[in-house]
Formats: sequence, C-alpha cells, structure tokens
Amino acid sequence: MLKGNVIYGQSGGPSSAINSSALGVIEESLLHKEEIGRVFMMHHGIVGAIHDDLIEVTNEDKKELEMLAHTSGAYFGNVRYRLQPYEENPKDYEKILKTLIKYNIRYFFYNGGNDSMDTCDKMNRFLIQSGYDARVIGIPKTIDNDLEETDHTPGYGTSAKFIANAMAEIDLDNASYPEGRVIICEIMGRHAGWLTASAGLANINGYGPDLLYVPEIPFDMNMFLTEVQHVYEKKKRCLIAVSEGIVDKNGAFIFQVGKKKDSFGHYRLGGVGQVLANNIISELGLNAVAIEFSFLQRACCRLSSLQDSLEAEKIGREAVKQALKGTSGKMITIVRVSSKPYKFGFGLTDLMKVANYEKKMPRSMFNEEGDFITQEFIDYALPLIQGEINERFENGIVRSPRFKGFKS
Repeated sequence: MLKGNVIYGQSGGPSSAINSSALGVIEESLLHKEEIGRVFMMHHGIVGAIHDDLIEVTNEDKKELEMLAHTSGAYFGNVRYRLQPYEENPKDYEKILKTLIKYNIRYFFYNGGNDSMDTCDKMNRFLIQSGYDARVIGIPKTIDNDLEETDHTPGYGTSAKFIANAMAEIDLDNASYPEGRVIICEIMGRHAGWLTASAGLANINGYGPDLLYVPEIPFDMNMFLTEVQHVYEKKKRCLIAVSEGIVDKNGAFIFQVGKKKDSFGHYRLGGVGQVLANNIISELGLNAVAIEFSFLQRACCRLSSLQDSLEAEKIGREAVKQALKGTSGKMITIVRVSSKPYKFGFGLTDLMKVANYEKKMPRSMFNEEGDFITQEFIDYALPLIQGEINERFENGIVRSPRFKGFKS
C-alpha cells in the first residue's frame, strides 16, 4: 500500500469532458482515505507543479464538485507547455519533484491529448530515475479524437454532438430561401478529420452538410468547385463541412497563418473556410459565406453528450483505481465491446505508444469520392453522442462551480 496524496493536471485544448474526468479523479480519490489523504489540482497543468501553484479540493462542497460535469473549459487551468527532456532542462523536473515531496504526492494524474501524454511519459521516466515512489497515469481527452490505442477519446462525443446539431440548424436556416447560399463551416482538425466527419451525422434526420472535406484525403480545388456547382444546381443551396487542416496532394496546408510554429511544432491554422468561399465567389459567381465554429465546438457544453460525460467521469475513476493497484506509466484506454448495442470497457496502454502519435480516420469511413461519410463511421460515432444532461442555470445563465480554494 502506497500512502500519500493526489495531484491532477489538465492540459491541451479544453472541453467539458475534461472536467468530468477531474470529477471522477476527485470523487474516487476521496473514497480511499486509507491510502489518499489530500487531493490537489495543478493550476494550469504541469506549470502549476513547476511553480508550486496548486488548488486543494479535498474539502470542497460535494454539490459544487458535481457541477464540474456540466462545466466548459479546463476548469483548473490548462496549458500548452512542452516539458523538455530531463537532459536538456533538469530545472523543471527538480522543481516538480520539490513540489511532489512538499505535498507528499504519490499519485500523479495528467489529463489531455497526445502532447499531454508525452509530458506524462517524461514525468514517469523521471520519477523512476530519481527513485521517488509515485504512480503516474495518463487520462485521455481530446475533442479531435486522434489518440492511438483507444477506441475514442472523452470530449469527442460532446463536440461531435454540437457540430452535428449546428449543421442541421444552419441547413434548415439556409433552406428557408428560394435561393440559399453556399455555406462553408470550418471545423477543428489539424491532421485528422473525426470532428468534421461528425457533421454528417446530422443528415440522419434529413438536414445537414452536402459535402465533407478532411485532412486524410488530399484536397483538389478544381474538383471541389465542380462538386459545389453540381450540388447548387440541384438544390439551390450548398452546405459544406471542412477541416481547418485540409491539405493538397503534396501534403501542404491549403491555408495556414504565417510560418511560425508553437512549442509543440504546430502551425497556426484557421481561415481555410474563407479561402474556399472566396474561390466560390470568384470562380462560380455564387453567394458564399464562411463560418468558423472555432471555440464553440469545444466550449458549448449546454448540448453535452450524456454518454461522453459519463465515460469521462468513469475514466477518471478508473485511473485512480489502477494507480491504487500499483499501475504506473500507463494511459487508460476505452475498449469498445460492441456498437449495437453500445458497450464499452477500459484497458491500459504504455504512455510511449500514445505520446506524439495521431490516429487518422480509416479511408473506409469515407465514400469513394472522398466527400462524405459511410455507414461505418455512422455506426462508430452515433453511440457517442447519445443522451442529454439536465441544464443548470442561475438567472438564466449557465453556472459553473464555486470552490473555496480556487484561484482564478
């Protein structure tokens, strides 16, 4: 039995599901008083551990804690900070170790995507090397759904639900006119098209996108214009979903903002929808407009998938259970047992198998033309957007938790 305290951090892009996982970690930790005494949150991920900036939630009100499951963003603060290898920057690791020792942290949980699992893997290897007895577990989260080794990721179902419903509503609005517009909806997805593909789920109920374009399938501008022209001649309107990261046959982004990369080596994206709209206007003479879903696709938890929220909370609990069993250096995975009816379980994988890798969509989930989803994708994604959460409003505005120990 390893006795000590818990530390948990959030990293990467926010989502409502990451807060559900935080809830799972907190509530499960508080059940094991013999092994775990106190529960701390890193303020802004690993940077909070580096700077001894922690938020204790051990004695927070249970009802306030439960509201995490209905809260957007990364409530305890996320971060995009690349932890360099120990050999290149030992000072960060030494500061983190100092924090762990100060608070007797023996259970380390880090919640995020592939870059976050890289941070988690580095921490696990450092703690083994330093001889400090602690257990390190990665908890997956990304709306992009691009983590290897897991069937899907918490956060994806809620964003997919928002995107599908937004597309249906935009199409209904556009259908109100005798001659509608060509509307291009730009959706997040740097190298993987899972989010953009989810737009096609709207068509199950009759309204949704006519065309879908993802990074996995090379984009051809001339072919695109031909397809748009064909749809518009038939329907007098056209709705398009496009990933921000679509690329040409040479793998170059159709549009990127500047040439600078972030600390993880990523170019800044955003604006490809307007590029496509401009081409439609100039080449086809049609009325075209671009809409960027931007932060709404990850921040709008008022349309959360209940299934997504429940899985996110359970995966947080599973992380604690595994750590208490002695597991370390692993990420919790979701294992699909069946799609009809939908059943799932949990598994484990080595952090190094997930860190810095990206899972692309199988080609079989798109039609031969590469511009729409197949039944295979529908069967995969539809179970993940099921169920709604009872809303919690105050004065007509959504309310977030109020913690005594929270630092804004």
